[in-house]
Amino acid sequence: MNKHISGITLSAILLAASSAGASEFAGSYMGGKLGGNRSNFNGPAVVNGAGTNLTDMGSKDAAAFGLEGGRNWDMSSYLLGVDFFIDSNEKATHSVSKSGVAGTANFGSTVYGMDLKLGLPNGIWMPYAKLGYGRGKANGDLTAGGNGAHAGLGVEYKFSPHWSLVGELTTLAADSTGTRLNNNNFTIGVNYYFRAPKAAPVAVAEPVVAPKPEPKIEPKPEPKVVAPPPPAPAPAPQPKETWKTTLTEKLVRLEGANFASGSAKLLPSADAKLNEVVEAAKHYADVKLDVSGHTDNQGKKAYNQKLSEGRAASVKKYLVQKGVAEDRIVTSGHADTQPIADNNTKEGRAANRRVEVRYMQKEEKRVRVVE
Repeated sequence: MNKHISGITLSAILLAASSAGASEFAGSYMGGKLGGNRSNFNGPAVVNGAGTNLTDMGSKDAAAFGLEGGRNWDMSSYLLGVDFFIDSNEKATHSVSKSGVAGTANFGSTVYGMDLKLGLPNGIWMPYAKLGYGRGKANGDLTAGGNGAHAGLGVEYKFSPHWSLVGELTTLAADSTGTRLNNNNFTIGVNYYFRAPKAAPVAVAEPVVAPKPEPKIEPKPEPKVVAPPPPAPAPAPQPKETWKTTLTEKLVRLEGANFASGSAKLLPSADAKLNEVVEAAKHYADVKLDVSGHTDNQGKKAYNQKLSEGRAASVKKYLVQKGVAEDRIVTSGHADTQPIADNNTKEGRAANRRVEVRYMQKEEKRVRVVE
């Protein structure tokens, strides 16, 4: 068993290098699984009504199925969870030739318990390891059972907001008064998440109207005075230098390096560009900010639409936390309808996974106006 625990610990350390946002897998879930079981038994037992001591009984393959449920908590760069499970394994016939008892023993097993779970999400994929307590009980011709450490490794794939596909390898060594039941399962299952990642509602963008240019004031001609002698003409007005304010549109683009594939969670690399927007919003206190989310063309249209809206909502949440008034920000999602690069290349798809922030920036320019 120590070898299994050491292997799980090493695998968790190696997987830590690929962690990303955990939001896709946070929340409560339940699911079912099917697969294969390989088990054996060692120690004193009752076989076909006769007592015997079984050692190194050969392992046999059998079908396995089970149920599980639990809850995961998002811890920023990783995920922690608790998982409850029950597995039932089909009976298989083992050869018996120990201590004078010959023949066969037909037995299966039932295992239930609880594990603590460590996940390292990367977009819509999550490798994980789990370790906890299990109780195993043999059934059929063989009566035995006990408690032991339960451990496992697996990987989970989120193919829709509520559903995921899971592949998992688990092991249990159940000990009780000199007997040991070794039980190993490999299963494929489906989990249902009760809460899907939420996208913020899309607000309708208000059009920004540029101010009309101020009309130039032309000097009025002086009336002619007919009188001898004519008076000296009035001096011509001199042009006066003054200030005029104009508006120009500013675009800040958060490209694919700020979002993992299939995720709406901002990465730390977005902070610099977003802080530029925050400073501009503080300087121009009356301007509106238009935030639009975009995706590449991978995945279904409906899922990409929600993902683009979620990316825009993540940027809005960041700006509000930095002090920008919520009613100054409007968001929208455009899925993959407005690409800026070729979706047929990895680099192009990364560029298309972006958020764009537009706002009208005031600039003061010195112009000459004649009064």
